[in-house]
Amino acid sequence: MTTLTIEQMLHIDRENIWHPYSSLPAAYPAYPVAAAKGVRLTLADGRELIDGMSSWWCALHGYNHPRLNAAIESQLKKMSHVMFGGLTHEPAVKLTKLLIDITPDNITKVFFADSGSVAIEVAIKMALQYWYCSKNKQKTRLLTVRSGYHGDTLAAMSVCDPVTGMHHLFSGVTPEQFFAEAPACRFADTWNESYITDFKSLVEKHHKQIAAVILEPIVQGAGGMRFYSPDYLRRVRQLCDQYDILLILDEIATGFGRTGKLLGCYHAGIRPDIMCLGKSLTGGYMTLAATLCSEKISSRISKGEAGVFMHGPTFMANPLACAVSIASIELLLSSCWQSRVASIESQLAEELSPCKLMEHVEDVRALGAIGVVELKQGVDMATIQPKFVSRGVWVRPFGKLIYLMPPFIIEPNDLRKLTAAVVDIAGEL
Repeated sequence: MTTLTIEQMLHIDRENIWHPYSSLPAAYPAYPVAAAKGVRLTLADGRELIDGMSSWWCALHGYNHPRLNAAIESQLKKMSHVMFGGLTHEPAVKLTKLLIDITPDNITKVFFADSGSVAIEVAIKMALQYWYCSKNKQKTRLLTVRSGYHGDTLAAMSVCDPVTGMHHLFSGVTPEQFFAEAPACRFADTWNESYITDFKSLVEKHHKQIAAVILEPIVQGAGGMRFYSPDYLRRVRQLCDQYDILLILDEIATGFGRTGKLLGCYHAGIRPDIMCLGKSLTGGYMTLAATLCSEKISSRISKGEAGVFMHGPTFMANPLACAVSIASIELLLSSCWQSRVASIESQLAEELSPCKLMEHVEDVRALGAIGVVELKQGVDMATIQPKFVSRGVWVRPFGKLIYLMPPFIIEPNDLRKLTAAVVDIAGEL
């Protein structure tokens, strides 16, 4: 195929390609990227943008990292893929061991999936099959909190916020779940038992039907970038234990250091029954996710009627993805990521603080390598996106939120350009 001009590329893109949460033809143009390195995206027209999104929170080490490139290239010379049914390979085995080592000590089993949404589907299916194998078939529903987001596939949609979670159009089609009020406690708030009242009431009333609770630990991501107290998570774990309910933690966005701890659950010191990982797992190189569980879950399912767990993706445990995941995790663990993330948090908190004085701003907050400016009204993407590009930065707001989740390798001067653009453009709104 001949090389396309920028105009040809944009025309085909606008008329024929569906982007995430977009219409056809596209309401406004996408920006063609020609290359990426470090924290910079190079557009096809030669402009450079400092990336404040880590490509939807997954490119922890930035782009084109030599160690991650080498891991892919080395594995490619051996094999790019092989079916995982009846076969195994060293990258999957090594990655499994590494994931078991960095997760809570009760987590000992790993199921590889294709994406975060699929990992959630697997977790939900795992919980339901566990209770089916326990001869407790009335436990078929899940409990979660409002303002959550867990993905775009059918079961994952059912545990996203039913009003603001982007999937309300599918109500009546997705499984009906239980929703408690979103945690009202901020991350550093002194604990008050009233924060858990609504959640506790639903558990007490419906625990015989509830197979599992599913939560994003500490940070509710795409549902609103809300940070809540570790004490809330501790009380959820206690209630799950008390009423014989499984706990699924969705660490897809919070895993691998983004919140300042290696996993979000480590802020609360709790252990889930099932955990989902994704996004940063491969350092942003390839799609891969994992659903992990305890021996309690795996043994019950394996001894049940089917004798097997009923799931198996075609590209499960892709060797290229596993190899680069190992390299990414080892690179993270061997770096001074904690101090880096702490520095990013301090800089975000300080440099976004002028937005607190703006009348149209509801809140400004920072936790780990996450900085959020929450507006009182939603943004117009067609207007605001070009403003950021013209400032030489890539920031992708949504709803009422202008937020930053930069790669951990970002230097203070580059982060300062991102925060300055956010403050200036928020001020113009």
